[in-house]
Amino acid sequence: MLRRILILGLLCWAAPFAASQSNQSKTILLEAGRLLDVRAGRYLAGQALLIEAGKIKELGPMAEVQAHAPKDATLIDLRGATLLPGLIDAHAHLLAAVGPENQRLLPEVAGMSPARRALLGARLAGEDLEAGFTTVRVVGHSGFDGDAALRDAINQGWVPGPRILASCRKLTPPGGQALALNPAIAQQVLEQEFLEVGSADEARTAVRRNIYYGADFIKVVADADGRFITPEEMKAIVEEARRSKIKVTVHATTTTGIQTAVDARVDSIEHGDEVTDEQLKTMREAGIFLVMTEAFYGGRLRAWLGKSTVLAPEDEQWLENYEKDENQKAPARLQRILRSGVKYAAGSDMWFDYPGRTRGQATAIMFGALSDLGMQPIDVIRATTSSAAELIGWQDRVGAIEPGEFADLIATSGDPLQDITELERVKFVMKNGAVVRNDWHGK
Repeated sequence: MLRRILILGLLCWAAPFAASQSNQSKTILLEAGRLLDVRAGRYLAGQALLIEAGKIKELGPMAEVQAHAPKDATLIDLRGATLLPGLIDAHAHLLAAVGPENQRLLPEVAGMSPARRALLGARLAGEDLEAGFTTVRVVGHSGFDGDAALRDAINQGWVPGPRILASCRKLTPPGGQALALNPAIAQQVLEQEFLEVGSADEARTAVRRNIYYGADFIKVVADADGRFITPEEMKAIVEEARRSKIKVTVHATTTTGIQTAVDARVDSIEHGDEVTDEQLKTMREAGIFLVMTEAFYGGRLRAWLGKSTVLAPEDEQWLENYEKDENQKAPARLQRILRSGVKYAAGSDMWFDYPGRTRGQATAIMFGALSDLGMQPIDVIRATTSSAAELIGWQDRVGAIEPGEFADLIATSGDPLQDITELERVKFVMKNGAVVRNDWHGK
């Protein structure tokens, strides 16, 4: 009975979205005030798009494109707006939402039933899409392969959400990541989130298990509270993943963890807090991406914590020390990354419940944070569009407004090349040729 109620509830909630999906079968003529060519870094004026079967068929001046459009094409007027590709969050956690009062993940999810967590994921996915994130890469904290199930539900039109690449469970050293558990329950909780790796053979088995359960790529935790994946284990993971032609990304914050990942020639490294110039040089030469996760820089962590909790004196002191350290290290690290020529993308690492904001609105705080760190607006946009598309291997599908790509589009009223926080105030969202949201009323 509970299963029937859950399914009926999801179908009723998804009905309006399913109806909007029918727009994919119609030809759409979309007129834009200005369109951002993210590769060239410049605007094109007076442009129009012809959209058929969810993809961009033609792009060009309005008069030319309109001449090729059928008479019954649906017209979308975005004159005066700024049109951009749909946004990509390269480091998302759509099945986790921890509040400021409890900053550890496992106490939250350990008491959550699989059904409740699936509904949480569906809600957060819809909120991400509403904010303009049309593609996300979910990198763990998803329970028993909940991200793969959520991806499939979205693809089948059951619930609204972005395109998802799922990693399923993280591969970690024995003991998982960021845990302090009662030994009596530790193993049961660990198995919800992680696949523990203690040898090269266990590493290969873990990769196979994730692939069996639907992983699009493999996520590895190279360093976890003083515990490390060994070089032999990392190489075994990469070899096994390559055999199935899927990518490997690695959580690595320490120089040791980063070096293990670099030596194994993984596809990308998340965070990279202690990355050295020599490691960046090797990453550039090997084509290894760095995924930056800086959403809480510039006082944003303090703002989040202050939403629903009063910090104890010791916590206030920790926060002051953290902010002082980040203010010194983070901008310099970003400039080293940019100078190195390494390929990079950006992710929110948002696994928090942000009071007063939807998940999509919370995810979007990363744009202002990257700008505060000294990143130019066009580089921020590329890190969450064209470069992120290359990271995931979908550069021929998403990340730019070009013929042949999916019609995943957003529009803002202002100029994000002048004020990157315009991306926090998206007015129009389209995914796969279907209008998700249209708050544009012109000027």
